[in-house]
Amino acid sequence: MRLGVIDVGSNTVHLLVVDAHPGASPVPYHSERSTLRLMRFLDDDGAIVEEGQRLLIEAIGGAAATVAEIGVDDVISTATSAIREAANGEEVLARIARETGVELQVLSGDDEARITMLAVRRWFGWSAGEILLFDIGGGSFEIAQGADEYPDAQVSLPLGAARATARFLRGDPPKRDAVSALRAHARAAFTEARDTLFADRPKPTRVVGTSKTIRSLGRLVGGPADPVTGAPAPIYYTGLREWEPTLREMPSDVRQYLPGITPERGPQILAGAILLRTAMKVFDVPTLIVSPWALREGIVLRYIDALDAPERAGGSAASSSSVSPAASGTNSPPCDSTTCLMRPFAIALPASEFTRSCVGKASRGFTASR
Repeated sequence: MRLGVIDVGSNTVHLLVVDAHPGASPVPYHSERSTLRLMRFLDDDGAIVEEGQRLLIEAIGGAAATVAEIGVDDVISTATSAIREAANGEEVLARIARETGVELQVLSGDDEARITMLAVRRWFGWSAGEILLFDIGGGSFEIAQGADEYPDAQVSLPLGAARATARFLRGDPPKRDAVSALRAHARAAFTEARDTLFADRPKPTRVVGTSKTIRSLGRLVGGPADPVTGAPAPIYYTGLREWEPTLREMPSDVRQYLPGITPERGPQILAGAILLRTAMKVFDVPTLIVSPWALREGIVLRYIDALDAPERAGGSAASSSSVSPAASGTNSPPCDSTTCLMRPFAIALPASEFTRSCVGKASRGFTASR
């Protein structure tokens, strides 16, 4: 089957289309993104201003039009930190639905951590053992740890690279005291999380990083991917420490010419480096492995698993909406549309706010109104 994922993040609206079926790795068919950097469009009250809303609607409408042109069996539409934490998030969601025909489900921070851990576990396999995961988004920083497909401990902190840049690193390049303030703030947040949520966890066998920010830092600090396996280079704490002063002295429009740094990442890559280095310091991580798979792949994998479940049980896997609240083992309310596609998540995430509602409404032969 062909599956589309529209992911509205703090930095981009990303459309991923994959060919997928149970028992196989999803194969990318099409990918496109629109760079928004939504943190630039928040007013003093934390609401997304009109210009930001217009850009969101344009980008989501464009993604929906591409989905309609390609033709997919199902489509999933999600949003993360930027809309989740916006003061007018509900109003923006309603406007997006009204003007594009796309109804977004906002994932909680815990959902992001859990679904990303699933993707990481599938990528590295069971032999990876106890995994500690760092995921730097534009608006939030997720940390998760566990030995299974879903973590035993997770936290989402409002410490994304774009958010930290907007709050602390306003100069270009920023002043040293601004950098120190961000580092101190991050250290306090990571230390509290370590001591309260992760203190009882065993020492991880492997520490993994995901997200575009971490992949960019991996290319910058660690070098190109392995020419044979394609595996991204690891990030060493010492290498990150050596690069940080260089990034600090560079204006953002110069950073984009560094290896692995795209123009849209230039303004916030310094904050990403500070946050990642601080997290590695607090959690005593000398080396971090980079995972190519993250949240979007986790969504696809969870969906495929749910298709396979009724088939293995002797039922039909023709549609994900066939998974009922009773079968999922949750007290989910009935979906208000027969085309609600994300009920399968309820199977694996019974404690999550995300699993108690429908994520996106789309049907076979998806069409978008603009």
